[in-house]
Amino acid sequence: MIRGRKSYQSSHDRYNFSHCEATPKYPLVNLPYCSTTSLSTRNSLIAVLWIFLGFVFVLQLAYSNFPNVTEEEKDHLKIPFNIEEAKQLGVVLNRYKGDHYYQVLLGVSLVYIFLQTFAIPGSLFLSILSGFLFPFSVALSLVCTCSAIGASMCFLLSQLLGRKIIMTYFPKRAEKWAAQVNNHKDNLLNYIIFLRVTPFLPNWFINLTAPVIGVPLMPFALGTFIGVAPPSFIAIQTGKTLQNMTSADGALNLNSAALLILFGVISLIPVVLKNKLRNKMN
Repeated sequence: MIRGRKSYQSSHDRYNFSHCEATPKYPLVNLPYCSTTSLSTRNSLIAVLWIFLGFVFVLQLAYSNFPNVTEEEKDHLKIPFNIEEAKQLGVVLNRYKGDHYYQVLLGVSLVYIFLQTFAIPGSLFLSILSGFLFPFSVALSLVCTCSAIGASMCFLLSQLLGRKIIMTYFPKRAEKWAAQVNNHKDNLLNYIIFLRVTPFLPNWFINLTAPVIGVPLMPFALGTFIGVAPPSFIAIQTGKTLQNMTSADGALNLNSAALLILFGVISLIPVVLKNKLRNKMN
C-alpha cells in the first residue's frame, strides 16, 4: 500500500505532512490521517459533546440576557430553517435592535458560528437576515468573520472524528478531492477561495474533509474568509427585501449563479499568471 505521506510529496514539499499516517482500515483510499491527536473514538465523542454543550450553554446565556419579549415573540426566537421563520425572527430582532443593537449583533454572530461549527443547515437564512437587520458593511463583515471562525472550528473538530465519518460515507468523493488539493498545492489559498465562491462542493463537505486530506488550517481559514464574500454579498443584498421573499430561491437565481462563477474564475487568474510566469522562467 502506498503511504499517504508519499502521495502528497511527489513534487513539492511546501506543506509538511510528516505527522500524517496511512491507515490500513481504509485500504482503497490512500488518504493521510492528519489528526495530530491520538484520542480514541470514545474520547473524541466525549470531547465533541462537551464542546457542543458549551456552545448550547453560551447560546442559552445570550438568550436569557435578551430584553423581555412577549410570549408570542418568544416563539419566533429560534434558529431559522426556512424563509418564513427568518421573516418572523427578523421582525422580532428589528423591533429590539434600536435599543439593544450589540445584543442582537452578538446573538446573530453566536448562532452563525454555532451552525458553521457543527455543519448545521441554516447559515443562508442568517446571511439573509443579517442583510435585513444591519448596514451592508456590518452584515458582510459579520458573515465573513463568523463563517471563517465557524468553519475553522468545524475543521478542528473534524480532526477528532472527521476521518471516520468521511471514510465511512464519502470515501470516493474525498479521494477525488484529495487529488485536486494535491494538484493545487502551490496555489492552495486561491483554490480554497474558488471552492467557497462556486457551488461545486458543499461547504459542510469542505469543512469536514479538509483536515482529513491534509489541508493546512491557515489557507483554509483565510480562503474561507475571502471566498464567502461574493455569495454573502448576494444573500445580504437579498435580505433588504426579506419581508417580500417567498422562498430562499430568490437569493440564488441564474444571474446570481453566473456572478458566482465569474468571481470563481477571477480567483483563479493569479494562479494562471503565476504558472505562465514560471513556465517563462523555466
